Amino acid sequence: APEQAARMKKLQEQEKRQKVEFRKRMEQEVSQFIQATGEPRRRFQPMNKIERSILHDVAEVAGLTSFSFGDDEDSRYVMVFKKEFAPSDEELEAYRRGEEWDPARAEERRRLRELAAQQEEAELERGPAPPGPPNDYKDKYRHLIGSDAAKAAARTMEANKAYGCVPVANKRDTRSIEEAMNEIRAKKRLRQAEDE
Repeated sequence: APEQAARMKKLQEQEKRQKVEFRKRMEQEVSQFIQATGEPRRRFQPMNKIERSILHDVAEVAGLTSFSFGDDEDSRYVMVFKKEFAPSDEELEAYRRGEEWDPARAEERRRLRELAAQQEEAELERGPAPPGPPNDYKDKYRHLIGSDAAKAAARTMEANKAYGCVPVANKRDTRSIEEAMNEIRAKKRLRQAEDE
């Protein structure tokens, strides 16, 4: 047990020393980054959770903005931004998706969004569309009814023998409906009388 305790204490001291050394190294890198004039942001190599927290702390003390990106624990990395070049929400979203930030593409997307918003605003100013069907039912049946008005089409319509239209003169039965019904009733009565 005493040997284990001594080993544990030695490991803890070694980890503490490594953390202090890592912090000093990160402080030097962050100070170099601050002094570099042409560099608005710096991406650090992937590191574990403790190292990332140390780097975030160093960046906060230095007055910088820092964010972690990456999906799994092994590939997560830290990006540090100078205050005057703080990232926009779109830039952060691009880094979260694992893409490189392209300001020209972002500007194009922003312009398209503004244009869409202006069009939507113009639609609202025009007011709602008048109620009614979106199209005319006659368009659907134009091949059947033609493009003439209904009354004009009715006047000019001619019977087509192919559809079975027969003129009255050619019909065999010239009786009216009442006459035909009376005849049918008379036959029915006659049949019932014969059955009785």
